[in-house]
Amino acid sequence: MKKVFAVLIACLPALAYAAGGNNEHVVSANIDLTDKDSLKRGAQAFMDNCAGCHSLQYQRYQRIADDLEMTEDEVSALIHTDAKVGEQITTALSTDDGAQWFGAAPPDLTLEARLKSPDWIYSYLKTFYVDESRPFGVNNLVFPAVGMPHVLEGLQGTPVLQEDGTIVATGGSLTAEEYDQYVRDITNFLAYTGEPVKLERERLGKWVLGFLFIFFIIAYLLKKEYWRDVH
Repeated sequence: MKKVFAVLIACLPALAYAAGGNNEHVVSANIDLTDKDSLKRGAQAFMDNCAGCHSLQYQRYQRIADDLEMTEDEVSALIHTDAKVGEQITTALSTDDGAQWFGAAPPDLTLEARLKSPDWIYSYLKTFYVDESRPFGVNNLVFPAVGMPHVLEGLQGTPVLQEDGTIVATGGSLTAEEYDQYVRDITNFLAYTGEPVKLERERLGKWVLGFLFIFFIIAYLLKKEYWRDVH
């Protein structure tokens, strides 16, 4: 038992890091799963910038279209391959090619927000900085020695790490505020993708708790009635 406890204690730092909880550079994403416009923008941004390497194999285009109430044109804009709208979202990049080019195959991101947290994803996308010692010329404060290129650099600009630990980007097509919203939209979409029924589950949960509360009162009164004459 002591050995099991010791192993669990040893694993806590790794678990905390995976959740982004012990990283000083992880900040709140302030996402809103009820903001369907943000989710639509995030879906489009993901497909335009991330889907070339990362899949969402547990998600389907049709599910996104239905949940976000997308028009036919909006759905068509999401699909950059010959995939049908009812198919799962996969990438054309093979595992072998991914491993060869990046050192490891790019992971599927369907459950990434549940594994790392939306705050981790948001902070990760905002903390790339120039590091010529790395294979792709960039590093990351949240994920040191990252093996992924900064695919959003054209939007953010060239990010330079300052002496005070902040990152200043110049030359991007978006302003700092626009880039922040762009990253937040992607994060919001990945949070939705990790648990599409979250809002419905929370809505039903309130009714379930209400039912249990009423049932508890009835059960308590019934118990008092049964035991009233017992001394």
